[in-house]
Amino acid sequence: MNYIKSLRDLILDLLFPRRCPVCDRPVAPFGRLVCASCEQTFAYIRQPCCLKCGKPLVQEEQEYCRDCTAHRHLFDRGRALFEYRSVADSLYRFKYKGRQEYAAYYAYCMAGKLREFIEECHADAFVPVPVHKSRRYQRGYNQAEVLARELSVQTGIPVVSNLIMRVHKTAPMKDLSVRERQNNLKKAFKICRNDVKLSTIIIIDDIYTTGSTIDAMSYELRKAGVERIYFMTLAVGRGA
Repeated sequence: MNYIKSLRDLILDLLFPRRCPVCDRPVAPFGRLVCASCEQTFAYIRQPCCLKCGKPLVQEEQEYCRDCTAHRHLFDRGRALFEYRSVADSLYRFKYKGRQEYAAYYAYCMAGKLREFIEECHADAFVPVPVHKSRRYQRGYNQAEVLARELSVQTGIPVVSNLIMRVHKTAPMKDLSVRERQNNLKKAFKICRNDVKLSTIIIIDDIYTTGSTIDAMSYELRKAGVERIYFMTLAVGRGA
């Protein structure tokens, strides 16, 4: 796998060796985004997958997953990249342990494997899922925004991170039911621009589970005039 790196990136790699998103050791050989021995570790989501949210399906004749059959989502369509179990440890370090450099490899894979989906969307912008200001202060960054900016480098699609904000600090949702997630996210987001001129966007996040977060954002974005809303995530979460 060949990667195009700027002189600045090469110098930074020399001074601060890039960590492999799989094993977390300095990448070997030098100059790559992932160790050569680790490159085939993450498992990609394969067909068949849900036409609405992209979750893997068990049977070929299925078109939609159980969740999308039972619930009406407010987004148009979405896709995820990796099977959660194969990438869970990596995503944890990316989200909570400061491994922002992983985003370059994630975006490279996403731009390649989901290229057709990205082109079909004809998106005006990537919109990262916002985190509450207290969590951003605690972590020092928003992992979805870091990923979106790397995707922008790969695709040329601009990032708009000042369109919508999270105004309520929601409880962690990994152990909540679908209904509890929906209640947790009520009025959690707010449009923070009066001149929304985007007609089509792709929401970017790290994990998709029930779609509650994407739906809550979509509700506000549609009220603001956004016509088509897609999403891309790195993985489909547990409980999906």
